[in-house]
Amino acid sequence: MLVATTNDLAGYRIVKHLGMARGVTVRSRNAVSDFVGSIHAMIGGRIGAYVKLAEMGRAEAYSELINHAQSMGANAIIAVRYDATEIMPGTTEVLCYGTAVVVEPI
Repeated sequence: MLVATTNDLAGYRIVKHLGMARGVTVRSRNAVSDFVGSIHAMIGGRIGAYVKLAEMGRAEAYSELINHAQSMGANAIIAVRYDATEIMPGTTEVLCYGTAVVVEPI
C-alpha cells in the first residue's frame, strides 16, 4: 500500500478514486501515566509516557486507515492527515484519513 500526504504520487497515475478512507481509535490515559506526566510537568522536559500514548493512538488509527482502504480495493492512499479531539478529560479520539485510490505506474 502506497501512502502519501501529497495529492499525487510521483511515477504513478491515479486511475480510480474510491473515496475517503479513515481509521479511528479512542485512547485514554491511565493513573500511572498521569502520575509520571505530572512529575515531568513540574520539572520540565519530554513526557515519555504521553509521547508513547500519542504514538500508540496514531499507529492504531493509521493501521485502521490501511485496513479500510484495502477493503475498498485501493492500492494507495493520498492526502493523508491526522486529527485528534479530546472527547472527555483524559480520553482522546485519533483520526487518520485520506483518499483511497487505485494507481498504476506511469
